[in-house]
Amino acid sequence: MSLQIKLAALAESFTGDLFYDEKNTAHQTMRMAYSTDASVYQELPLAVCIPQNINDLKTLIRFARENQTTLIPRTAGTSLAGQVVGSGIVVDISRYFNQILEVNEKEGWARVQPGVIRDDLNAYLKPFGLMFGPETSTASRAMIGGMIGNNSSGLHSIVWGDTRHNLLEANVILDDESEVTFKELSEGDYFAKLSEKSREGEIYRSLNELLTNKDNQEAIHAGYPKSEITRRNTGYALDMLSDVSEPFNLCRLLAGSEGTIGIITEAKIKLMPLPPKEIGLLCVHFEDMVECMRGNVVALRNNPEASELVDKYILDFTVGHPTYQYNRFFIEGDPQALLIVEFRGDTQEEIADKAEKLVAELMAEGLGYAFPWITGVEKTNLVWDVRKAGLGLIRNLPGDSQPVNLIEDCAVSPEDLPAYVSDIQKLLQEENVHASYYAHAGAGELHIEPFINLKTAEGRRQFRSILEKTTDLVLKYNGSLSGEHGDGRLRGEFIGKVLGEKVYELLLQTKSIFDPNNVFNAKKIVNTPPMDTHLRYDHVTDASQIKTYFDFTKNESILRLAEKCSGSGDCRKTEITGGTMCPSFMATRDEKDTTRARANMLRQFLTNSTEQNRFNHEEIKDVMDLCLSCKGCKTECPSSVDIAKMKAEFLQHYYDANGSPFRAKLIANFTESQKLGSLVAPIYNFFATNSFTSGIIKSVVGFAPGRSLPKVHGTTFSKWASKQKKSRNKKKVFLFSDEFTNYNDTEVGITAYKLLTALGYDVVVPKLKESGRTYLSKGFVKKAKALANENVALASQKVTAESPLLGIEPSAIITFRDEYPDLVDADKREQARLLGENALMIDEFLVREIKAGRIHPEQFTAEPQKIKLHGHCYQKAFKLVDTTRELLSFPSNYEVEVIPSGCCGMAGSFGYEKEHFEVSQKVAELVLFPTLRKTGDDYLIAAAGTSCRHQIKDGLHRPSFHPVEIIYEALIKK
Repeated sequence: MSLQIKLAALAESFTGDLFYDEKNTAHQTMRMAYSTDASVYQELPLAVCIPQNINDLKTLIRFARENQTTLIPRTAGTSLAGQVVGSGIVVDISRYFNQILEVNEKEGWARVQPGVIRDDLNAYLKPFGLMFGPETSTASRAMIGGMIGNNSSGLHSIVWGDTRHNLLEANVILDDESEVTFKELSEGDYFAKLSEKSREGEIYRSLNELLTNKDNQEAIHAGYPKSEITRRNTGYALDMLSDVSEPFNLCRLLAGSEGTIGIITEAKIKLMPLPPKEIGLLCVHFEDMVECMRGNVVALRNNPEASELVDKYILDFTVGHPTYQYNRFFIEGDPQALLIVEFRGDTQEEIADKAEKLVAELMAEGLGYAFPWITGVEKTNLVWDVRKAGLGLIRNLPGDSQPVNLIEDCAVSPEDLPAYVSDIQKLLQEENVHASYYAHAGAGELHIEPFINLKTAEGRRQFRSILEKTTDLVLKYNGSLSGEHGDGRLRGEFIGKVLGEKVYELLLQTKSIFDPNNVFNAKKIVNTPPMDTHLRYDHVTDASQIKTYFDFTKNESILRLAEKCSGSGDCRKTEITGGTMCPSFMATRDEKDTTRARANMLRQFLTNSTEQNRFNHEEIKDVMDLCLSCKGCKTECPSSVDIAKMKAEFLQHYYDANGSPFRAKLIANFTESQKLGSLVAPIYNFFATNSFTSGIIKSVVGFAPGRSLPKVHGTTFSKWASKQKKSRNKKKVFLFSDEFTNYNDTEVGITAYKLLTALGYDVVVPKLKESGRTYLSKGFVKKAKALANENVALASQKVTAESPLLGIEPSAIITFRDEYPDLVDADKREQARLLGENALMIDEFLVREIKAGRIHPEQFTAEPQKIKLHGHCYQKAFKLVDTTRELLSFPSNYEVEVIPSGCCGMAGSFGYEKEHFEVSQKVAELVLFPTLRKTGDDYLIAAAGTSCRHQIKDGLHRPSFHPVEIIYEALIKK
């Protein structure tokens, strides 16, 4: 019987979801989405399963044991050494095993399932005054199960410890499906385990025999890294388990075992009190990397909470970045290296004293040239965000030589770091390779990322050679091959060399003791395949042969833009952490709905497709289906992987091959239908609002029954504006009559016109075409391109910095700024760029004028008003929500609270479409709807997006207003 038939039978007895069918597009999509993690590896799994309960896990274990396959436990999939990539069955426990089961405030511990996200857990614990300490840079999506598997540490590990030292107990399913609890054992309990006639007892007896053997003890003592290195994560932690000074606890072995000895179903973890409230960062600037490492030794003498490195490569990639440019406020000059040293205390004076003492010591030793001192949570978070985004930022490096996870996890004693770094620099110089250096200087572990072109034979040679040579240095300094990222399939090949072949034999025995049939994550840590096989770039494509409608020159090509995804999983954060990216994932918690999955799917097909039209694949269509084109990924992804742009490009090519659907064409041509409707507005609105006729329309088109259809105004905004008398105001502005304002939100357009006129501006509504937003949203890029060319030709000679083009609807006006420069013909790109620079949201313009002193507080009411502001996705992506908040706060007694929401879920036509209605509502229910339900009627709700206002109206039957409507009402009329 074939495995496919057996998997089909397995699916029948499975409560959760199982994706295995090679002929099923949805199944293939899932398998491809799980073929990578954050490492350089890629391998198609046999199947992907989403277990719903413990019985599902036991069923899977039995299946794997009986069919000689292996289970690959996976949570967030942010592994850097290929731990969750393989040909077996991926077991994603992130969706259903995500409950916080118990918090014992008095004793300082919590019981959680392995799919609980670290930062979400700490948000839950904050009211208790407690937190879980280990803090990886991926903490916004890293889950407790994965943190146990890798023994995660993080930037505060020198004080808060690693996961191993914060893991008290773990419920584990063994290879025979028995459920056991690993925990601290008294001497009596330990000997009782040895006498048990069970699978668990058998494991304890075998381990006892291994650990009490004198030769083994000597090999372990001689082979493992020196004890002062806290980042010791190579192989199985037999050295920790051999430590007789502490009670025996198999959790010490479980942590760092990478899912190779059992499946965790529950963990009891140690909690710590929240750190002191006052925080300060001393950002020491250095002109040399080795000098920086010497400075780190001095810093550690002053007992900081953290001492972290950021190098010039990372800092350079923050310049001009849509998000991280704002984080550069503390940079002085052009440092080669930056040491971020954190101090905490109960008072500012206390931490300032510590910082001053450190500065004095550094200066006495001639180390460092600038010492900015940053305090307060808001500003220090901006600094730390630069450090945490390190890997994602350096993925913006042009060309095929990219940062590679290779020697990034080696750890030595901090005192040895200056010499170790010097040796690494010489090694890389010999290989003619540059690298980025960042991260955990305080713990002796630098993330050193060599820039290697893995698409070439020379690059793959360097890949192996550099790791091989680095193992000599790890041995020289008695360091650890892995500090926190684990061995996986990357470093396993060299464990015997670093720890000794005798110890490696003990690791093989340990794996066999727990898992003789390789049920759990085979070929990780031990018996790994060669480290240079199954790479993402085993097949290479000439990207210049992939023709596109958008100009991807800035990204080198659409393939390079997709390749920029490092797999770090920033797109897997939840509504609790906040942000816009990625709304559909926040709602579904499905890996295929992440930015990462979409980028990887495009990359895989653009690289490997045998079709003449490489975009012509159902799997790409499947993975793009729930993309709301919110643009969150363009700015929130450290690598700026703009899926919205790539989705539009893909759809156009897909239509080229398969034709375009009726509904897509109808939505894209929205302006034409609204134009016709406005000619007979009363009749159109009757059919659109009458429950019987609108129901028929929605049924025919494929819209959700619970969604209301938009009404048209009897007079278009353009027509109304053309009838207005020319003002005598001197400062001219152009007000864009976009496709939504012109026909549907005409009153908002009229109000904006009146507001600008009343404030002293000569308002001109230019005769432009629609923005093309509806065409781009549905993938009709060729039509959008034609509109962009026309609009640039019509507007570029009129619009200037002195007379900007102002927009009311964010998605329409930002199209000029975002898509047009990459959409128009080559000879119009410079014009489009200049036009985009002067295409402003009306909010932006008014705040600019306020700051210039041309709009005054006395022009507005002093009456109090409370406002809740929901920002449009594009406002969030382009950092404009605070600008709107500033505008609404300008009247002296107006109080504005920004709702910490992501996307509203409507996203233009997305929320109308029958098959997307449920996801649309789920997105709204994450933050927006719950917040507004708690908001009293004394608040006004502000939302600049027409879709956002429509979502609020349909979902809550409550009015919301464009910011210009609120400001106009606040204006004292003359």
